[in-house]
Amino acid sequence: MQSEDMEVPIINNLNDNGDRLRPKGKDVFKDQQKESESSMESPNLEFEYGDTDTLTAELSELYSYTEEPEFALNRDYFEEDFRSHARGRRWIELTVEEQRTYVMRLLDALEVTDRDKRLKVARAILYLAQGVFDECDTEVDVLHWSRHNVFLLYDMGIFTALLELLSMEIDNNQACSSAVRKPAISLADSTELRVLLSIMYLMVETIRVQTEDDRPEWRAAREAFKNELGSPLYNGEPFALLLFTMVTKFCSMNAPHFPMKKVLLLLWKTILFTLGGFEELQEMKVRGRERLHLPPLPEDSIKVVRAMRAASPPASAMELIEQQQQQKRGRRSRRPLVKQDSLDTYNERDPFKNDDARDEEEDPEDTDSGIEGEVDPLDRDVIIQPPPPPPPLRPPTERVNFPKGLPWAPKVREKDIEHFLETSRNKFIGFTLGSDTETLVGLPRPIHESVKTLKQHKYVSIAEVQIKREEELQQCPMTLGEEEVEETPAEMLYLGMLPNLSQYVIALLKLLLAAAPTSKAKTDSINILADVLPEEMPITVLQSMKLGIDVNRHKEIIVKAISALLLLLLKHFKLNHIYQFEIVSQHLVFANCIPLILKFFNQNIMSYISAKNSICVLDFPHCVVHEMPELTAESLEAGDNNQFCWRNLFSCINLLRILNKLTKWKHSRTMMLVVFKSAPILKRALKVKQAMMQLYVLKLLKIQTKYLGRQWRKSNMKTMSAIYQKVRHRLNDDWAYGNDIDARPWDFQAEECALRESIEKFNSRRYDKNKNGDFAPVDNCLQSVLGQRVDLPEDFHYSYEMWLEREVFSQPIQWEGLLQNP
Repeated sequence: MQSEDMEVPIINNLNDNGDRLRPKGKDVFKDQQKESESSMESPNLEFEYGDTDTLTAELSELYSYTEEPEFALNRDYFEEDFRSHARGRRWIELTVEEQRTYVMRLLDALEVTDRDKRLKVARAILYLAQGVFDECDTEVDVLHWSRHNVFLLYDMGIFTALLELLSMEIDNNQACSSAVRKPAISLADSTELRVLLSIMYLMVETIRVQTEDDRPEWRAAREAFKNELGSPLYNGEPFALLLFTMVTKFCSMNAPHFPMKKVLLLLWKTILFTLGGFEELQEMKVRGRERLHLPPLPEDSIKVVRAMRAASPPASAMELIEQQQQQKRGRRSRRPLVKQDSLDTYNERDPFKNDDARDEEEDPEDTDSGIEGEVDPLDRDVIIQPPPPPPPLRPPTERVNFPKGLPWAPKVREKDIEHFLETSRNKFIGFTLGSDTETLVGLPRPIHESVKTLKQHKYVSIAEVQIKREEELQQCPMTLGEEEVEETPAEMLYLGMLPNLSQYVIALLKLLLAAAPTSKAKTDSINILADVLPEEMPITVLQSMKLGIDVNRHKEIIVKAISALLLLLLKHFKLNHIYQFEIVSQHLVFANCIPLILKFFNQNIMSYISAKNSICVLDFPHCVVHEMPELTAESLEAGDNNQFCWRNLFSCINLLRILNKLTKWKHSRTMMLVVFKSAPILKRALKVKQAMMQLYVLKLLKIQTKYLGRQWRKSNMKTMSAIYQKVRHRLNDDWAYGNDIDARPWDFQAEECALRESIEKFNSRRYDKNKNGDFAPVDNCLQSVLGQRVDLPEDFHYSYEMWLEREVFSQPIQWEGLLQNP
């Protein structure tokens, strides 16, 4: 990705410590008042993270609001053809055999050469996949018949026929060249592609979702379809590779008419279906640890995160000033410290937490925490509660159900134990024993106890075993022989993606940048609105408002699909082999993914999460079942009644998880977070009262805390406390103090080059076709070499003497050439 595309004007009003500079004059109180109000108004969000939203929401996001007239078009083409076949009967009245016969007729009609006729048939098939909504009375009926029809279409082989048509459309150079020449691209330029991709998306998403009342033949069809999509059956590569090709072709400006939102949604759902979601990942991880004879996981991370409660957001400067003034007016008294639960769900005010102040005066520099500060400058040790929010959404009796203690079992790595013993031996004995963690001779009793405790919490990851195994295979290629590589869907996908992996990653990040709400439109940026802009631009205010909502919704859906897709790829490749994960991570880092995500969060994140860019009455299937009410500017402005936008919160959590994956255990990448001054940006994200999102923000703050300086830690004690209570502990991790920061210089290039070398060795050993060139056995026996049978032409013995003279006797023999490498 070009550097200018990825310019990151992340922070333009931060000082050298990463703290927000104070606005001048009266503006400071306005800004603080706004921030104070937003932090007071943020309630707990009743959000449950999962692989996807509800089926209805996922289906409705496939269509833009500008595509709404096409629902009636699909119905008309279907009924026009179906009327001649069914003679007055409706689709839902036919027997299954009659339905199969009609679908077979449609399949035959897809083979015609006339493009317009083919499109009409494809629209009729799309109407079937949409659930023959004109014959249904409720949304439930639409979804029921959509499910029935989709399994019928799959059984009749419609997907394979659509795939051939999609390949034809992708290779349609005439459409591509005309789209490139057009000054403005609209919905009309991608009609065929949109119809094909819509049918395929409906088939993948509907078959992917399991229900309790699925028939046995449907369950078998689901498994068959899943294997089909994940196997290299389509032109020798998985189906996802074809969609990745569409993404790169679009981003290279060779096919600007491709409907990118539909392509990305289909790509995400295909990978989710073939590789598995987060719960399947957890099961695969458990099975993988059993196979490697590793101890079981200390807890189920999905369950732990779901049981967490949100922390109260950091106090704003306005709240701090008000509390400071109250304390100055009140009676100065000293009291014993009271333990503060910073994760208090309902933020009850403690009567002991008012009107107290320290006797001794603090340094004046402490008051400079400004908007980002959390702790009263006059009371460092006591953590302040912000003013109470609106009444709780749940009855307070539920509060007693939460378990006490820390949510995560502590973990220790083998290298942490080695480092601890090396330090102890140097201190007490004066020499070290390398990686020996058993010999404790000469060390005092407390060290023995410490080592015992560390070993009790030792955690060996699958990645560590894979790295160790790879080192052995590199060192002893002949002794250990060939590695047996299991042909998993993730392995086949990686093998297909490997030759063009960097192009795929850069293309996805370009789309993410174009769809990010913080991005400013550039003349050279890619146009992602080709499948949302109508042919005729709006002329009334109402039409403009509707299109504006549609465009914002369109961008949000693209961000959602890309963030979920990247996270799935990283998690599955990490489980399949750590070096597959590392190469994708490195491509992301080199393509400026870290500053891009930080740029995304450098906005009013509460506004983004509570955005109402949807028009409920236009969402499918509501819009095809109910009468359409008259839209007004007021109804469009009001939006829905939801507390938050599911897809935006989902996207934020995914992007934070990606950032965590990229920076975990990578010192140089952690330093990038510090250099890009991510702490104030991440702290603002803590205002979102959702436990999972806060957890990943706190993880990112934890890894860089030691580099932010004592002053930052001192004025952000509430955040430090939240980190302690919510993030997993590494027993000898000095995250809160930063005593060893001078011991590790930051050399980004050296670390990344060493990692790249390991990745290239892995790829060369496992995937290089000529990998056995150096180690192929050589036959040194003269008799066996001369005794090999060589097939010669029949007339060779007639010209043998001439051949001998020409090829042997008249050719000078350069014996030194034998000593040189070929």
